[in-house]
Formats: sequence, structure tokens, C-alpha cells
Amino acid sequence: MTTPILKQLRVPVVGAPMAGGPSTPELARAVSEAGGLGMIAGALLTPEAFAAQIDSMRGLLFGVNLFLPEEPSGADVESYAERLAPWFERFDAEPGELIRRDDFYAEKFAWLLAHPVPLVSSTFATFDADEVAQLHAVGTEVWATVATASDASVATANGVDALVVQGPEAGGHRGTFDGSAPDEPLTELLIAVREISDLPRIAAGGLMDGNDIAPLLDSGAAHAAQLGTAFLNTPEAGTKPVHREQLTVAPDTAVTKAFSGRPARGLVNEFMRENSDAAPLAYPDLHYLTAPMRAKAAAAGDPSGLSMWAGTGFRRTQAAPAAELIAEWAKQLGR
Repeated sequence: MTTPILKQLRVPVVGAPMAGGPSTPELARAVSEAGGLGMIAGALLTPEAFAAQIDSMRGLLFGVNLFLPEEPSGADVESYAERLAPWFERFDAEPGELIRRDDFYAEKFAWLLAHPVPLVSSTFATFDADEVAQLHAVGTEVWATVATASDASVATANGVDALVVQGPEAGGHRGTFDGSAPDEPLTELLIAVREISDLPRIAAGGLMDGNDIAPLLDSGAAHAAQLGTAFLNTPEAGTKPVHREQLTVAPDTAVTKAFSGRPARGLVNEFMRENSDAAPLAYPDLHYLTAPMRAKAAAAGDPSGLSMWAGTGFRRTQAAPAAELIAEWAKQLGR
């Protein structure tokens, strides 16, 4: 089983949407032009920037990812903000304020209906059945990011076309619908999802090249792979210089809520070690709270207070153009 989008890929590689900086239209374009599927990370963009980035991709096969809105968690964000006071002082930053809880979701969704794109995917939840029908009506394929078999069951019932199955090895935010962070490995999760859904599966999590992807395709566990960390050190990525440097020297990755209020895997640093256990489940509250500090840390080239999302395979990143990486992976896949 496959989908029209998957059939058109010359190389079964999707560039993961990495919101907040690493994803750029240039990276998405490079992936699509090399035969993969470039993705625009629509989250954390203003509606104007959202539209501009998408329009820059017209004429190519590409997709757009949206973070679905989170309901208030009721967590004690103020107490956590007080705990972080020394960190704000350290970087001469004021605590950030929550601007829009819904990330302009309604406006972005309406714009996508009025200006259709080939594919739209969701993270943190699945589109409901009516939203899926609306996207299908304008010719848009619909995928859902899932990190548990239960979430995959919901997305399948709502009529999506494919599932991005995200294992715990993936960098960035965990795509669970309830904000949890299960540790079932990608290989086992793919099997669990396959047992409850016949939809095509795009594997994500810890995959860094064609040699990682091939066994999943050959076994039928997946129909394509989504890679993000593997693109972090490409010239097209918007990865901050200090983040690129840390890819070569950081000791490890870990999952933390400390920066954003939702479990996310990143390079271990001082802020994570000090605050991960205390951070509440409160996205996007903590994302906005820590944003000024993270911006100051990035500007100073100080990795101690910066969220540097990366998957478990980060030590294998290559400083090469995206097209060269995809060409290399295609050879490894016999394409």
C-alpha cells in the first residue's frame, strides 16, 4: 500500500520538519529537488512567514507540517519561572510571555484550504475527520505523526493517508498526542503500528543514512523514512553555529521538558541537567517562557542555555549539501 506522494519520490526520504530554526525553505527545496520530499515546518511562524515560505516551494513536490493546538495543562508555570530566575539573570534576559497558545492554527489551516499544497502533516495530534475531508477536497494528501500504536489507531480512524511513525530515538519534540514520552524503540513501534493499521508508514527516529533505511524498507516495516538530524549540518539548514559545533562535542542526547514544556530529545547541556526533573508538562507556555534566554544564549554562542534538538545518531551528521547526502543514500538503497 502506498500514496500518490510516496509514489512520486525518486528517493524514499522525507526531510523532517524541524521548527524553530533548522528547517528552512532552502533545505526543503534542496531535499525535493534531490528526489525526496522537502517539508516546510509551519509551526512557530507568523501567518505571513508561513505563507511566504510555502509559496517559495510552488512547483515542487513538498509538504507542510503543523503543530496542533494544546489545551492548557494547569501546570504551575509561575513556580518554574521562579526557579529559572538565575538563568534569566545569567543571560540578561526577561522571562518570555505566552503570545498565542494556538500558534495561529485556525488561520494557517484556512490558508492551506485556500492555497492548497501537495501534503499536510500534523504533530501533537491528528486532524479530525472533518479537517481531513476538507484537505482531501482541495487535493491535499494528509499524514499524521504518531509515537504510539494508540495514536496511530485514532489517526487511521480519522481518515489520514499515511502515518509518520516516530520512535524515541528522534530528535526534537515527541509526537505523542498526550505529551508522554514512551521508550518503545522505533523497530518495535513500527510492528505495533502495523498490527493496528494498514496505512503506509514513514519511519522516523535515529535514521541517518540509506544503510539505516534499507532494512526497514526491505522488511516492509516502512515505506519511506523521515530524517532530520542527518540534515542539521547541511549548509541549507538554519542550525545555529553553536548547535553545529556541539554536534561534534556534546556527550549525549536526552529527553527533556525543560525548554518547551513537552518532551523533546536534544544534546545534553547544563540547563537540561539542572531543570529537566522540575519542568512541568506545559507546552507552549515553557517554550515562550524560555525563548528570550535561548535567543541570548545562541547570540552569545553559549551552549549551556540553548535547546539543541538532535536524535540519537547525531555523531554521524555530515557537513555536506543536502543533495549530496541524498545522492549517497540513494546509492546505499540501490536507487
